[in-house]
Amino acid sequence: MEAHRVLGSGFLEAVYQEALEKEFILRCIPYDREFPLRVEYKDFLLEKEYIADFICYDKIILELKALSNISTEHEAQVINYLKASEYKLGLLVIFGSSKLQYKRLVL
Repeated sequence: MEAHRVLGSGFLEAVYQEALEKEFILRCIPYDREFPLRVEYKDFLLEKEYIADFICYDKIILELKALSNISTEHEAQVINYLKASEYKLGLLVIFGSSKLQYKRLVL
């Protein structure tokens, strides 16, 4: 919320990602940035990876978008990240409108 309050809307996703990383550092929030998530198929680990914007506290997937609205496509993206990992909670945060939007997704 602080990154959106300071920057407002209109920037690229990469700008919000970097600002949020600075905020995590300032607030001592443990995180991994651009974390690779591998998909398992039967007993095989597939080469294709998903890349989550952040993993916070070793258990929450945080996906950022610089769009004006939350869409079902982006919700599905976070659900797929949860399916590909052992994580149960995902947050989809939309920075593209004047009001910060977010959705909590649980698997």
